[in-house]
Amino acid sequence: MKTAILLGASGLTGGHVLDKLLKDENYGIVKLYNRTASGKTHPKIQEIICDVLDLEAQSENFKGDVVFCCIGTTKKKTPDQKLYRQIDFGIPTSAAKLCAKNGIETMVTMSSMGANAKSSIFYSRTKGEMELAILDEKLPNTYFVQPSFIDGNRNEKRAGEKMGIAVFKFIQPVLVGPLRKYRLIESKTIAKAMVILAEKGYSKAILESDEIQRLADTN
Repeated sequence: MKTAILLGASGLTGGHVLDKLLKDENYGIVKLYNRTASGKTHPKIQEIICDVLDLEAQSENFKGDVVFCCIGTTKKKTPDQKLYRQIDFGIPTSAAKLCAKNGIETMVTMSSMGANAKSSIFYSRTKGEMELAILDEKLPNTYFVQPSFIDGNRNEKRAGEKMGIAVFKFIQPVLVGPLRKYRLIESKTIAKAMVILAEKGYSKAILESDEIQRLADTN
């Protein structure tokens, strides 16, 4: 059976990825790299408590078959742009370097809608630069999911995001054709698609929100 490495298991989507991996008979071990203990217990879980901003220090035990990266912060939680970049850019790219070093061929990373290395928007630019840096490692199987607004039950309250989700639910029926990629997407759906990507692959590296939804619906 396979060994999965999961970064960001404490987040909304990362938590759903963890649930799916624990139920998936293809995986015998799920390694969690966390700054603090998750409190989750399961025979498959191997939890490594470490400084995830210095992931390179974990090179000796960062070994497995596939890496799922659900790392991401927000401007509200991390207003300092330097720290923000260390998290959203630094952790995923460090993981990709370790994949290349340790022969891990598959990495599935959660990015965001609008990721673009040439964007004037810091958040979108950081995500786009992260994608390019991971692609530069030339792993055999590299995938990015770029979800739109994510719907799900969060532990933390995000007033602005809650309002945005309410608006998108209202206009959902008119988001058809090329606009389907702007529809709300459930965190569980993203997690399901990420696990499918690791198992079955896809015809291209980057999946926008409507493609994520379609992949999850047809498998």
